[in-house]
Amino acid sequence: MKKQLFSLLCLFITTCSIQAQTLRLPNFFSDNMVIQRNTNVKFWGWGKAGQKVTLVPSWSKDSVHATITGNATWKAELPSPNAGGPFNIEILSQKQKITLKNVLVGEVWLVSGQSNMQWSAEQNLKQMKDILPSIANDKIRLLQISNIASQSEQENVFDSWQVCDSSSAASFSAIGYFFGKKLQNELNIPIGIINSSWGGSSAEYWTPAEVVYADKELTELAELQKVAPRKPYQPGVLWNSMLYPFAGFPIAGALWYQGEDNTISYKGYDKLIHGMVNSWRKSWNLEFPFYFVQIAPFQYKYEIPNAALLREQQSKTALTLNKSGMVVVTDLVDDIKNIHPQKKKEVALRLADIALVKDYGFNKNDYQSPIYKDYKIEGNKIRIRFNHLNGKLKVEGSDITELYIAGQDQKFYPAKGKIEGNELIVSSDQVKKPIAVRFGFSNTAMPNLFNENRLPVAPFRTDDWSF
Repeated sequence: MKKQLFSLLCLFITTCSIQAQTLRLPNFFSDNMVIQRNTNVKFWGWGKAGQKVTLVPSWSKDSVHATITGNATWKAELPSPNAGGPFNIEILSQKQKITLKNVLVGEVWLVSGQSNMQWSAEQNLKQMKDILPSIANDKIRLLQISNIASQSEQENVFDSWQVCDSSSAASFSAIGYFFGKKLQNELNIPIGIINSSWGGSSAEYWTPAEVVYADKELTELAELQKVAPRKPYQPGVLWNSMLYPFAGFPIAGALWYQGEDNTISYKGYDKLIHGMVNSWRKSWNLEFPFYFVQIAPFQYKYEIPNAALLREQQSKTALTLNKSGMVVVTDLVDDIKNIHPQKKKEVALRLADIALVKDYGFNKNDYQSPIYKDYKIEGNKIRIRFNHLNGKLKVEGSDITELYIAGQDQKFYPAKGKIEGNELIVSSDQVKKPIAVRFGFSNTAMPNLFNENRLPVAPFRTDDWSF
Protein backbone atom coordinates (compact mmCIF):
# COMPACT_ATOMS: atom_id res chain seq x y z
CA MET A 1 0.00 0.00 0.00
CA LYS A 2 2.82 2.39 0.89
CA LYS A 3 4.57 1.57 -2.37
CA GLN A 4 1.37 2.35 -4.31
CA LEU A 5 0.90 5.66 -2.49
CA PHE A 6 4.54 6.56 -3.13
CA SER A 7 4.17 5.75 -6.83
CA LEU A 8 1.02 7.86 -7.08
CA LEU A 9 2.78 10.73 -5.29
CA CYS A 10 5.73 10.53 -7.70
CA LEU A 11 3.34 10.49 -10.68
CA PHE A 12 1.49 13.52 -9.27
CA ILE A 13 4.73 15.45 -8.73
CA THR A 14 5.98 14.54 -12.21
CA THR A 15 2.68 15.55 -13.82
CA CYS A 16 2.68 18.88 -11.99
CA SER A 17 6.28 19.46 -12.96
CA ILE A 18 5.53 18.79 -16.64
CA GLN A 19 2.50 21.06 -16.55
CA ALA A 20 4.57 23.76 -14.86
CA GLN A 21 7.25 23.60 -17.51
CA THR A 22 5.19 23.74 -20.70
CA LEU A 23 6.86 27.02 -21.74
CA ARG A 24 10.16 26.11 -23.37
CA LEU A 25 12.83 27.50 -25.68
CA PRO A 26 15.46 25.78 -27.80
CA ASN A 27 18.68 25.48 -25.78
CA PHE A 28 20.58 28.04 -27.86
CA PHE A 29 18.27 30.76 -26.57
CA SER A 30 20.26 30.91 -23.36
CA ASP A 31 22.05 33.05 -20.83
CA ASN A 32 25.19 34.70 -22.26
CA MET A 33 23.86 34.69 -25.82
CA VAL A 34 24.58 37.36 -28.42
CA ILE A 35 21.77 38.54 -30.70
CA GLN A 36 22.23 40.39 -33.96
CA ARG A 37 21.96 44.17 -33.62
CA ASN A 38 19.44 46.43 -35.39
CA THR A 39 17.20 43.69 -36.72
CA ASN A 40 14.12 41.67 -35.88
CA VAL A 41 15.43 38.68 -33.91
CA LYS A 42 13.30 35.60 -34.31
CA PHE A 43 12.45 33.77 -31.09
CA TRP A 44 10.49 30.54 -30.97
CA GLY A 45 9.63 27.67 -28.68
CA TRP A 46 6.88 25.52 -27.23
CA GLY A 47 4.04 25.93 -24.76
CA LYS A 48 0.42 25.18 -23.98
CA ALA A 49 -1.84 25.65 -26.99
CA GLY A 50 -3.91 28.81 -26.97
CA GLN A 51 -1.93 30.65 -24.33
CA LYS A 52 -0.25 34.00 -24.88
CA VAL A 53 3.52 34.47 -24.83
CA THR A 54 5.08 37.83 -24.04
CA LEU A 55 8.72 38.81 -24.61
CA VAL A 56 9.99 41.65 -22.43
CA PRO A 57 13.53 42.96 -23.18
CA SER A 58 15.26 45.10 -20.56
CA TRP A 59 16.46 47.55 -23.24
CA SER A 60 12.91 48.63 -24.12
CA LYS A 61 9.58 49.54 -22.57
CA ASP A 62 7.84 47.75 -25.43
CA SER A 63 7.02 44.07 -25.30
CA VAL A 64 6.28 41.55 -28.05
CA HIS A 65 3.36 39.11 -28.01
CA ALA A 66 2.58 35.79 -29.65
CA THR A 67 -0.07 33.06 -29.37
CA ILE A 68 0.84 29.41 -28.95
CA THR A 69 -0.59 27.36 -31.82
CA GLY A 70 -2.51 24.12 -31.68
CA ASN A 71 0.78 22.36 -32.37
CA ALA A 72 2.14 23.79 -29.11
CA THR A 73 4.61 26.04 -30.95
CA TRP A 74 5.05 29.79 -30.94
CA LYS A 75 7.28 32.34 -32.62
CA ALA A 76 7.83 36.05 -32.32
CA GLU A 77 10.16 38.74 -33.62
CA LEU A 78 11.90 40.97 -31.13
CA PRO A 79 13.40 44.24 -32.47
CA SER A 80 17.00 44.50 -31.29
CA PRO A 81 18.78 47.77 -30.47
CA ASN A 82 22.25 48.89 -31.47
CA ALA A 83 25.17 47.03 -29.95
CA GLY A 84 25.36 46.90 -26.18
CA GLY A 85 24.41 45.06 -23.02
CA PRO A 86 24.30 43.11 -20.89
CA PHE A 87 20.51 42.81 -20.99
CA ASN A 88 17.86 40.45 -19.74
CA ILE A 89 14.97 39.06 -21.79
CA GLU A 90 11.89 37.72 -20.03
CA ILE A 91 9.57 35.25 -21.76
CA LEU A 92 6.21 35.02 -19.99
CA SER A 93 3.17 32.80 -20.42
CA GLN A 94 0.48 32.86 -17.76
CA LYS A 95 2.34 32.12 -14.50
CA GLN A 96 5.42 30.74 -16.26
CA LYS A 97 8.57 32.78 -16.83
CA ILE A 98 11.93 32.19 -18.45
CA THR A 99 14.62 34.82 -18.00
CA LEU A 100 17.60 34.97 -20.34
CA LYS A 101 20.39 36.75 -18.48
CA ASN A 102 23.61 38.48 -19.50
CA VAL A 103 22.49 38.86 -23.12
CA LEU A 104 24.60 41.02 -25.44
CA VAL A 105 23.64 42.70 -28.70
CA GLY A 106 26.24 42.84 -31.47
CA GLU A 107 27.35 40.81 -34.48
CA VAL A 108 26.77 37.06 -34.81
CA TRP A 109 28.78 34.90 -37.24
CA LEU A 110 28.48 31.21 -38.08
CA VAL A 111 31.61 29.16 -38.81
CA SER A 112 31.34 25.72 -40.39
CA GLY A 113 33.21 23.07 -42.36
CA GLN A 114 35.54 20.22 -41.56
CA SER A 115 38.60 19.77 -39.36
CA ASN A 116 40.59 22.84 -40.41
CA MET A 117 37.67 24.93 -39.18
CA GLN A 118 37.01 22.69 -36.18
CA TRP A 119 40.56 22.50 -34.83
CA SER A 120 41.26 24.13 -31.50
CA ALA A 121 43.76 24.16 -28.66
CA GLU A 122 42.69 20.59 -27.91
CA GLN A 123 44.39 19.57 -31.16
CA ASN A 124 47.60 21.11 -29.84
CA LEU A 125 47.41 24.29 -31.94
CA LYS A 126 50.17 26.42 -30.48
CA GLN A 127 48.58 29.72 -31.47
CA MET A 128 45.55 28.91 -29.32
CA LYS A 129 47.37 27.18 -26.47
CA ASP A 130 49.65 30.17 -26.00
CA ILE A 131 46.78 32.62 -25.43
CA LEU A 132 44.39 30.46 -23.40
CA PRO A 133 45.58 31.73 -20.00
CA SER A 134 44.68 35.32 -20.96
CA ILE A 135 41.85 34.71 -23.43
CA ALA A 136 38.92 35.72 -21.21
CA ASN A 137 36.77 38.37 -22.89
CA ASP A 138 33.22 39.11 -21.78
CA LYS A 139 32.49 40.81 -25.12
CA ILE A 140 33.03 37.56 -27.05
CA ARG A 141 30.53 34.74 -26.67
CA LEU A 142 30.84 31.21 -28.06
CA LEU A 143 28.22 28.66 -29.08
CA GLN A 144 29.76 25.23 -29.73
CA ILE A 145 27.36 22.90 -31.57
CA SER A 146 27.83 19.23 -30.66
CA ASN A 147 28.79 16.73 -33.36
CA ILE A 148 25.51 14.89 -33.89
CA ALA A 149 24.13 13.61 -37.20
CA SER A 150 20.49 12.96 -37.93
CA GLN A 151 18.39 11.49 -40.72
CA SER A 152 15.64 14.04 -40.07
CA GLU A 153 15.48 17.74 -39.25
CA GLN A 154 15.84 18.41 -35.53
CA GLU A 155 14.14 21.09 -33.46
CA ASN A 156 16.86 21.58 -30.86
CA VAL A 157 20.53 21.22 -29.98
CA PHE A 158 22.14 20.25 -26.68
CA ASP A 159 24.26 23.39 -26.49
CA SER A 160 24.09 26.87 -24.98
CA TRP A 161 26.15 30.07 -25.20
CA GLN A 162 29.27 30.51 -23.11
CA VAL A 163 31.35 33.56 -22.22
CA CYS A 164 34.77 33.32 -23.87
CA ASP A 165 37.34 32.14 -21.33
CA SER A 166 40.12 29.57 -21.06
CA SER A 167 37.60 26.78 -20.52
CA SER A 168 35.05 27.53 -23.26
CA ALA A 169 37.70 28.52 -25.82
CA ALA A 170 39.89 25.44 -25.33
CA SER A 171 37.72 23.27 -27.59
CA PHE A 172 36.45 26.06 -29.81
CA SER A 173 37.41 26.69 -33.44
CA ALA A 174 40.70 28.62 -33.55
CA ILE A 175 39.68 30.34 -36.77
CA GLY A 176 36.31 31.22 -35.27
CA TYR A 177 37.91 32.72 -32.18
CA PHE A 178 40.60 34.74 -33.98
CA PHE A 179 38.01 36.02 -36.47
CA GLY A 180 35.73 37.09 -33.63
CA LYS A 181 38.60 38.69 -31.73
CA LYS A 182 39.62 40.75 -34.76
CA LEU A 183 36.06 41.97 -35.29
CA GLN A 184 35.63 42.75 -31.61
CA ASN A 185 38.83 44.81 -31.57
CA GLU A 186 38.00 46.73 -34.74
CA LEU A 187 34.27 47.30 -34.18
CA ASN A 188 34.42 47.59 -30.38
CA ILE A 189 31.10 45.78 -30.00
CA PRO A 190 30.06 42.34 -28.72
CA ILE A 191 30.70 39.42 -31.06
CA GLY A 192 29.02 36.02 -31.02
CA ILE A 193 30.51 33.04 -32.88
CA ILE A 194 28.58 29.82 -33.57
CA ASN A 195 30.87 26.90 -34.38
CA SER A 196 29.17 24.09 -36.27
CA SER A 197 31.93 22.00 -37.85
CA TRP A 198 32.92 18.33 -38.07
CA GLY A 199 36.30 16.91 -39.12
CA GLY A 200 36.27 14.78 -42.26
CA SER A 201 32.82 15.93 -43.37
CA SER A 202 31.98 16.53 -47.01
CA ALA A 203 29.87 19.45 -48.21
CA GLU A 204 26.99 17.11 -49.08
CA TYR A 205 26.45 16.41 -45.37
CA TRP A 206 25.90 20.13 -44.71
CA THR A 207 23.47 20.48 -47.62
CA PRO A 208 19.78 19.55 -47.34
CA ALA A 209 19.42 16.07 -48.83
CA GLU A 210 16.73 17.13 -51.28
CA VAL A 211 19.16 19.62 -52.87
CA VAL A 212 21.69 16.86 -53.55
CA TYR A 213 19.18 14.22 -54.69
CA ALA A 214 17.43 16.65 -57.03
CA ASP A 215 20.58 16.74 -59.19
CA LYS A 216 21.82 13.55 -60.89
CA GLU A 217 25.45 14.66 -61.01
CA LEU A 218 25.53 15.68 -57.35
CA THR A 219 23.87 12.41 -56.35
CA GLU A 220 26.45 10.35 -58.25
CA LEU A 221 29.35 12.35 -56.84
CA ALA A 222 28.00 12.03 -53.29
CA GLU A 223 28.16 8.25 -53.68
CA LEU A 224 31.95 8.50 -54.06
CA GLN A 225 32.29 9.41 -50.38
CA LYS A 226 33.77 6.58 -48.35
CA VAL A 227 32.09 5.23 -45.25
CA ALA A 228 34.17 5.69 -42.09
CA PRO A 229 33.29 5.24 -38.41
CA ARG A 230 34.59 8.69 -37.47
CA LYS A 231 32.07 10.58 -39.60
CA PRO A 232 28.59 10.47 -41.12
CA TYR A 233 28.35 9.72 -44.82
CA GLN A 234 24.91 10.69 -46.11
CA PRO A 235 23.68 13.97 -47.61
CA GLY A 236 21.87 16.29 -45.27
CA VAL A 237 22.62 14.60 -41.96
CA LEU A 238 24.68 17.48 -40.53
CA TRP A 239 22.36 20.11 -41.94
CA ASN A 240 19.51 18.35 -40.12
CA SER A 241 21.07 18.41 -36.67
CA MET A 242 23.84 21.02 -36.64
CA LEU A 243 22.33 23.88 -38.67
CA TYR A 244 18.59 23.44 -39.17
CA PRO A 245 17.71 23.73 -35.45
CA PHE A 246 18.79 27.40 -35.35
CA ALA A 247 18.15 28.35 -38.98
CA GLY A 248 16.42 31.71 -38.89
CA PHE A 249 18.26 32.97 -35.83
CA PRO A 250 19.75 36.15 -37.35
CA ILE A 251 23.43 36.08 -38.26
CA ALA A 252 25.72 38.61 -39.90
CA GLY A 253 27.35 36.02 -42.14
CA ALA A 254 28.99 32.61 -42.46
CA LEU A 255 32.57 31.36 -42.78
CA TRP A 256 33.45 28.05 -44.41
CA TYR A 257 36.64 25.97 -44.49
CA GLN A 258 36.02 22.64 -46.20
CA GLY A 259 36.85 20.80 -49.38
CA GLU A 260 39.55 18.30 -48.53
CA ASP A 261 36.99 15.48 -48.37
CA ASN A 262 35.49 16.58 -51.69
CA THR A 263 38.72 16.25 -53.67
CA ILE A 264 37.44 12.83 -54.70
CA SER A 265 34.38 14.49 -56.26
CA TYR A 266 35.84 17.85 -57.32
CA LYS A 267 33.90 18.09 -60.60
CA GLY A 268 30.64 19.21 -59.03
CA TYR A 269 31.97 21.21 -56.10
CA ASP A 270 31.05 24.66 -57.40
CA LYS A 271 27.51 23.50 -58.14
CA LEU A 272 27.29 21.82 -54.73
CA ILE A 273 28.42 24.92 -52.83
CA HIS A 274 25.99 27.12 -54.74
CA GLY A 275 23.21 24.70 -53.80
CA MET A 276 24.32 24.51 -50.18
CA VAL A 277 24.67 28.25 -49.65
CA ASN A 278 21.45 29.09 -51.46
CA SER A 279 19.57 26.55 -49.34
CA TRP A 280 21.03 28.06 -46.16
CA ARG A 281 20.08 31.56 -47.26
CA LYS A 282 16.57 30.39 -48.10
CA SER A 283 16.16 28.81 -44.67
CA TRP A 284 17.38 31.99 -42.98
CA ASN A 285 15.38 34.13 -45.42
CA LEU A 286 18.51 36.25 -45.66
CA GLU A 287 21.24 36.59 -48.29
CA PHE A 288 24.03 36.75 -45.75
CA PRO A 289 27.70 36.91 -46.87
CA PHE A 290 29.58 33.64 -47.26
CA TYR A 291 33.38 33.79 -47.00
CA PHE A 292 35.48 30.67 -47.38
CA VAL A 293 39.02 29.31 -47.38
CA GLN A 294 40.55 27.62 -50.40
CA ILE A 295 42.02 24.26 -49.41
CA ALA A 296 45.73 24.24 -48.56
CA PRO A 297 48.59 22.45 -50.32
CA PHE A 298 48.78 18.81 -49.26
CA GLN A 299 50.32 15.62 -50.61
CA TYR A 300 47.19 13.77 -51.67
CA LYS A 301 47.44 10.26 -53.13
CA TYR A 302 45.80 10.93 -56.47
CA GLU A 303 47.15 10.24 -59.95
CA ILE A 304 45.82 13.58 -61.16
CA PRO A 305 45.89 16.90 -59.23
CA ASN A 306 42.42 16.57 -57.69
CA ALA A 307 43.18 19.22 -55.07
CA ALA A 308 44.21 21.71 -57.76
CA LEU A 309 41.03 20.92 -59.64
CA LEU A 310 38.96 21.48 -56.50
CA ARG A 311 40.73 24.82 -55.91
CA GLU A 312 39.77 25.73 -59.45
CA GLN A 313 36.15 25.04 -58.54
CA GLN A 314 36.52 27.21 -55.43
CA SER A 315 37.91 30.09 -57.47
CA LYS A 316 34.89 29.78 -59.74
CA THR A 317 32.59 29.95 -56.74
CA ALA A 318 34.36 33.06 -55.44
CA LEU A 319 33.67 34.84 -58.73
CA THR A 320 30.09 33.66 -59.30
CA LEU A 321 28.42 33.29 -55.88
CA ASN A 322 26.87 36.55 -54.79
CA LYS A 323 28.21 38.13 -51.58
CA SER A 324 31.12 35.70 -51.33
CA GLY A 325 34.87 35.95 -50.88
CA MET A 326 37.81 33.52 -50.80
CA VAL A 327 40.99 33.36 -48.72
CA VAL A 328 44.03 31.73 -50.35
CA VAL A 329 46.49 29.96 -48.02
CA THR A 330 49.24 28.59 -50.30
CA ASP A 331 51.79 30.56 -48.23
CA LEU A 332 50.61 29.38 -44.82
CA VAL A 333 51.61 25.72 -44.96
CA ASP A 334 54.50 24.39 -42.87
CA ASP A 335 54.25 20.72 -43.92
CA ILE A 336 52.62 19.40 -47.10
CA LYS A 337 52.29 15.98 -45.43
CA ASN A 338 50.06 17.45 -42.73
CA ILE A 339 46.53 18.23 -43.90
CA HIS A 340 46.12 20.57 -40.92
CA PRO A 341 48.30 23.70 -41.32
CA GLN A 342 49.11 25.24 -37.96
CA LYS A 343 48.70 28.91 -38.91
CA LYS A 344 45.01 29.41 -38.14
CA LYS A 345 45.27 32.98 -36.88
CA GLU A 346 46.52 34.24 -40.24
CA VAL A 347 43.62 32.53 -42.01
CA ALA A 348 41.15 34.13 -39.61
CA LEU A 349 42.63 37.61 -40.05
CA ARG A 350 42.31 37.34 -43.83
CA LEU A 351 38.67 36.34 -43.45
CA ALA A 352 38.13 39.21 -41.04
CA ASP A 353 39.64 41.71 -43.48
CA ILE A 354 37.13 40.66 -46.14
CA ALA A 355 34.25 41.09 -43.69
CA LEU A 356 35.52 44.42 -42.38
CA VAL A 357 35.70 45.87 -45.89
CA LYS A 358 32.63 44.30 -47.45
CA ASP A 359 30.27 44.40 -44.47
CA TYR A 360 31.51 47.08 -42.11
CA GLY A 361 32.75 49.84 -44.41
CA PHE A 362 36.48 49.67 -43.72
CA ASN A 363 38.84 50.88 -46.45
CA LYS A 364 41.66 48.63 -47.59
CA ASN A 365 43.02 48.18 -51.09
CA ASP A 366 43.55 44.67 -52.45
CA TYR A 367 42.19 42.95 -49.34
CA GLN A 368 41.50 39.74 -51.31
CA SER A 369 43.83 37.41 -53.16
CA PRO A 370 44.00 37.96 -56.92
CA ILE A 371 42.03 35.40 -58.94
CA TYR A 372 42.68 34.65 -62.61
CA LYS A 373 40.47 36.65 -64.99
CA ASP A 374 41.58 36.13 -68.61
CA TYR A 375 44.57 35.93 -70.93
CA LYS A 376 45.77 37.24 -74.28
CA ILE A 377 48.36 35.65 -76.56
CA GLU A 378 50.96 38.17 -77.73
CA GLY A 379 53.35 36.40 -80.12
CA ASN A 380 55.54 34.10 -78.04
CA LYS A 381 54.11 35.40 -74.77
CA ILE A 382 50.84 35.21 -72.87
CA ARG A 383 49.50 38.14 -70.85
CA ILE A 384 47.47 37.25 -67.74
CA ARG A 385 44.95 39.55 -66.04
CA PHE A 386 43.40 39.15 -62.60
CA ASN A 387 40.23 39.89 -60.67
CA HIS A 388 40.57 41.57 -57.25
CA LEU A 389 43.78 43.36 -58.14
CA ASN A 390 44.21 47.13 -58.30
CA GLY A 391 47.83 47.51 -57.16
CA LYS A 392 50.92 45.77 -58.43
CA LEU A 393 51.94 42.15 -58.33
CA LYS A 394 55.03 41.24 -56.32
CA VAL A 395 57.34 38.25 -56.32
CA GLU A 396 59.26 37.03 -53.31
CA GLY A 397 62.58 35.94 -54.73
CA SER A 398 64.25 36.40 -58.08
CA ASP A 399 61.93 34.28 -60.23
CA ILE A 400 58.25 33.33 -60.07
CA THR A 401 57.90 29.67 -59.13
CA GLU A 402 55.32 27.03 -60.16
CA LEU A 403 54.73 28.75 -63.52
CA TYR A 404 54.35 26.71 -66.73
CA ILE A 405 53.47 27.31 -70.37
CA ALA A 406 52.42 25.02 -73.24
CA GLY A 407 51.88 25.07 -76.98
CA GLN A 408 49.63 23.10 -79.28
CA ASP A 409 51.23 19.80 -78.19
CA GLN A 410 49.85 20.39 -74.66
CA LYS A 411 53.24 19.76 -73.07
CA PHE A 412 54.02 22.16 -70.24
CA TYR A 413 57.48 23.63 -69.73
CA PRO A 414 58.82 25.80 -66.89
CA ALA A 415 58.13 29.42 -67.76
CA LYS A 416 59.45 32.84 -66.90
CA GLY A 417 57.10 35.45 -65.53
CA LYS A 418 57.49 39.19 -65.91
CA ILE A 419 55.38 41.58 -63.88
CA GLU A 420 53.94 44.62 -65.62
CA GLY A 421 51.96 46.47 -62.96
CA ASN A 422 48.96 44.29 -62.18
CA GLU A 423 49.46 41.95 -65.13
CA LEU A 424 51.69 38.91 -65.62
CA ILE A 425 53.61 38.20 -68.84
CA VAL A 426 54.54 34.52 -69.28
CA SER A 427 56.98 33.01 -71.78
CA SER A 428 59.53 30.25 -72.38
CA ASP A 429 62.32 29.74 -74.92
CA GLN A 430 61.03 26.18 -75.32
CA VAL A 431 57.56 27.25 -76.47
CA LYS A 432 57.52 29.51 -79.51
CA LYS A 433 53.74 29.55 -79.99
CA PRO A 434 52.17 29.30 -76.53
CA ILE A 435 48.46 28.75 -75.99
CA ALA A 436 48.13 27.90 -72.29
CA VAL A 437 49.54 28.82 -68.86
CA ARG A 438 49.36 27.08 -65.51
CA PHE A 439 50.35 28.59 -62.18
CA GLY A 440 50.59 26.63 -58.95
CA PHE A 441 48.35 24.01 -60.47
CA SER A 442 49.30 20.95 -58.45
CA ASN A 443 48.26 19.41 -55.14
CA THR A 444 51.30 20.72 -53.25
CA ALA A 445 52.33 23.96 -54.99
CA MET A 446 53.32 26.89 -52.77
CA PRO A 447 54.24 29.62 -55.30
CA ASN A 448 55.71 33.02 -54.51
CA LEU A 449 53.52 35.54 -56.37
CA PHE A 450 51.55 38.03 -54.25
CA ASN A 451 49.72 41.33 -54.29
CA GLU A 452 51.09 44.36 -52.47
CA ASN A 453 49.43 43.26 -49.22
CA ARG A 454 51.26 39.93 -49.43
CA LEU A 455 48.14 37.95 -50.26
CA PRO A 456 49.04 35.06 -52.57
CA VAL A 457 47.69 34.83 -56.10
CA ALA A 458 45.21 31.96 -56.36
CA PRO A 459 46.46 28.97 -58.39
CA PHE A 460 45.00 28.82 -61.90
CA ARG A 461 45.17 27.42 -65.41
CA THR A 462 44.01 28.97 -68.68
CA ASP A 463 43.23 25.61 -70.33
CA ASP A 464 40.60 22.95 -69.71
CA TRP A 465 42.63 19.96 -70.89
CA SER A 466 42.38 16.57 -69.24
CA PHE A 467 45.38 15.10 -67.49
